[in-house]
Formats: sequence, structure tokens, C-alpha cells
Amino acid sequence: MPQTVLLAEDDRAIRHALERALTLEGYEVTAVADGVEALAQAHKTPPDVLLLDVMMPGIDGLQVCRVLRAEGDRTPILMLTALVETADRIAGLDAGADDYVVKPFDVEEVFARLRALLRRTSPVPAGPAAGDGGGRGEPQLSDRQVEAAGIRMDLQARRAWRGKRELELTRTEFELLELLVRNAGIVLDHSTIYDRIWGYDFGPGSKNLAVYVGYLRRKLDEPGAPQLIHTVRGVGYVLRED
Repeated sequence: MPQTVLLAEDDRAIRHALERALTLEGYEVTAVADGVEALAQAHKTPPDVLLLDVMMPGIDGLQVCRVLRAEGDRTPILMLTALVETADRIAGLDAGADDYVVKPFDVEEVFARLRALLRRTSPVPAGPAAGDGGGRGEPQLSDRQVEAAGIRMDLQARRAWRGKRELELTRTEFELLELLVRNAGIVLDHSTIYDRIWGYDFGPGSKNLAVYVGYLRRKLDEPGAPQLIHTVRGVGYVLRED
């Protein structure tokens, strides 16, 4: 069965172009022009993934995202935005989005990000699988919990705690934290993280990873407690408790 995409974009030209491109790529697409229609369609026929424009008249993409998350809907959401400031991107993550693409975008980037989101929501096959020395296809993925540096994660329930405090994480934040916890004490370079989390290296000019790391730090950090995610300049990031 083709995977289903709910596309909400008020610009008719962009909406029609994306609908055509996604259909040719093999997706089953439902395209709507505003947030009200997006919510109605999401409630009527939940899609595999949502592609939401941030700035739409009436109910915008951020509001759609907030409503769905408040209802407990964990369907992955990719935001389309013309806003390039870090604060604007963080607003999307705050609303519960999993990823974003900045306009004007290359449709191949949209495809890559959708594939990455959908891979992370696909069931993990039972039993051993070939891996690459710590990759996400290895048998230890079936373990229910991982723990390091005071972080505990229940992989089956998709829950995480620092000490006794439960963390409210988006899907992408959870995946990023899991990768860091599994490799605690090991410096992971940018390209490795991009490959594991997004399945695609967006290049040295991308600020996507830095935004997610910054947002994850805000949720992890506590007054008087050591910082857990450290930047190794020119290389990447490492989880350790100093």
C-alpha cells in the first residue's frame, strides 16, 4: 500500500507542484488549502505523515500541529516555512513538529526528510538484523531500555527521564537523544548524526542539527546540574556527565 501524505499549503502553485511531485514519487496525497481543512482531514482519515505550511490564513500550520499533539496524535509532521530565523524554527519544534524545510526548497530534500520520518515510524523487524557496529538495525534495538549519564529511556513506550523528571520530547528529539545515549562518551560527528537521524547529510551549511541539539539541551538542562550534551568544535557532539 502507498504511504499517505496530508499536504496543507495555501499557495496554489506550490500545493499543486508538491502534490504532483509526491504522487509521482509513489505517495497517496491529500492536498488541502488551509489549517481547518487539514484538521478535518486528519481526523477523518489519519495519514502516515503530514506536510504543513507554517503560514496559512485562519489556522496556521503551528496551530494545526499544537492541536494534533494536544490530542495525543503522534503522526510525524514536516513543516514548510519561509521563516529562516532560529527562533522561528524553534517555535515549530515547540509546537510538536518533527522536522522542517525552508522555502524555497528542493523537492528532493522534501523527499529525503519524508523518507527519514517514515522510516522512524515503521515497525522494527523482529530478530537479529545486519548492522554497522552500533547502527539502528542491530539486535539491541529490541531492548526495552537504555540508560547513560542519568538519562533513562523506555524505547517501547517512547518515554525518557533525566533522574525522576520525565522529558517531553518530539519524535526527532527522542531519536537524537537515543543515539547520544547509546553512544555516551563517544564523539559523534555531524555527518554520522545526520545519517542516523535523517538518513541524509544536508551538508555543512545546514543548521538543522544545531537547532535540534539546542532545543534538546533546553529540555535536558537543570539548574545546578551538569550539562549533558557537549559540543566538540569542528567535529560534532557527545553525551557525557562532567
